[in-house]
Amino acid sequence: MRRFLGRRFAPSFIAGLALVSSMAPAAARIASAQDMPSTIVIGINLPFTGAHAADAANIRDGALMAIDEINKAGGIAGQIMIEPLLKDDGTVAAGQYDPAQAATNTKQFVADPTVMAVVGPQMSGSGKAMAPIASDAGLMLITPSSTNPDITDPNFISQYRPNGKAIYFRTVTTDAFQGPYMANYAAESLGIRSIYILDDTGAYGEGIANAFEGQAKAKGINVLGHDKLNPKESDYTTVLTKIKALNPDALYYGGVQQAAVKLAKQANDVMPNLPKLGGDGVYSVSFPQDAGWAAENWYATIAAPDTIDEPQAQDWVARYQSKFGASPQDYALTAYDAVLVLDDTVKRLVNDGMPITRDNVRDYAQMTNLPTLQGTISFDANGDLQEKIISVFQVKDGLYKYVGVAPQT
Repeated sequence: MRRFLGRRFAPSFIAGLALVSSMAPAAARIASAQDMPSTIVIGINLPFTGAHAADAANIRDGALMAIDEINKAGGIAGQIMIEPLLKDDGTVAAGQYDPAQAATNTKQFVADPTVMAVVGPQMSGSGKAMAPIASDAGLMLITPSSTNPDITDPNFISQYRPNGKAIYFRTVTTDAFQGPYMANYAAESLGIRSIYILDDTGAYGEGIANAFEGQAKAKGINVLGHDKLNPKESDYTTVLTKIKALNPDALYYGGVQQAAVKLAKQANDVMPNLPKLGGDGVYSVSFPQDAGWAAENWYATIAAPDTIDEPQAQDWVARYQSKFGASPQDYALTAYDAVLVLDDTVKRLVNDGMPITRDNVRDYAQMTNLPTLQGTISFDANGDLQEKIISVFQVKDGLYKYVGVAPQT
């Protein structure tokens, strides 16, 4: 029996672990009843070690909640149980997610023939490392939070999906929208006319900061400069002092938690009243707590609707709180929905009498049209979510509060 990271699971998670010794050899052949496995394995790849551990737990629990509910209802199509296999792509050396570890994890998922798909990664830097390996194996990845657009951009097919077909699916949209829509919000809702931009040099941070910058300039915002922060450095006061002398209307940070907490505290010391903006890298379970008062009034976006505050989601939120003793953030729900996509995908394979293979799972996932709490999930030819909604939050009294949808034009 596998060992799982994180909390101890209910018996329903580990029921029915017997797996047929071989899958049906050809996707084109209609499967007979004996071809259907009693269990499939879904990998979950998240950074449980380092700066993103709290957010990883939030996402993990959303995925596990869906798996538990499906298993308790008798499994996919009432006959196939789901076994979760968790892997940590955070390392002590990196202090956060580690693309090299993500690549190692992906190779291990690929080597296990019972793994039909993977929920994750959380971070786009990991996604860039995982995608080509998964593509070579035809293994579907479905991320509830990774937003760098390059991974699914057809201009980068040879780099991130060398086998051609989309294998990197998302239940969120990308920074091609998250960055620019936040620039729209800065110009139209906050009245920002000048800004300084920082990023943390990561795939996500650089990408969203550059996307924000391009649209900020298009909206007439004067970009006074753009500098990079080393996440492992402890002192950013030199660049912050330089920024203060330029007297911008706001500061935009593209990046994740490791640099964000230090930046927030030091920016609060140097420019306490300056509006600070960021992406979903700072929409974090722990950012307001770790940064303390310095996090107050920070703005952040997420690449999805703010579903958990909607009336129709309150039963789901209550179930999550009862199960895990904590309140979810929106990416817990997008992780839950990622598992629902896989449930729906395999269910359609079963109904069509098709073998449960990695190729078939990928092909049927491409045809998803699934109503969920966050809206109807369907994918374009590259695996990107069709719906492009960016939600904006602001830290008030130590908690992120929803303030609205970012303008799309």
